[in-house]
Amino acid sequence: MKSLILASRFTRFSKRSEMAGLGIAHATLKGPNVVKEILIGITLGLCAGGLWKMHHWNEQRKVRAFYDMLEKGEIGVVAEE
Repeated sequence: MKSLILASRFTRFSKRSEMAGLGIAHATLKGPNVVKEILIGITLGLCAGGLWKMHHWNEQRKVRAFYDMLEKGEIGVVAEE
């Protein structure tokens, strides 16, 4: 008798949850926004290009400083014995 009552309560509960799930509105999937994706791609490309360019400017500065010091005689490329 007790299991029959529990089973009837469970079936009522499951019917309620099924019925409650039917009223939920789901978001519809949309296609890609081409203009937005192009703008995001351009923005990311410009940011990555700017960082790459800054890296190369920094390396160029280091090379110039090295050759300037080498020309002035402050440093040498031959190891002293």
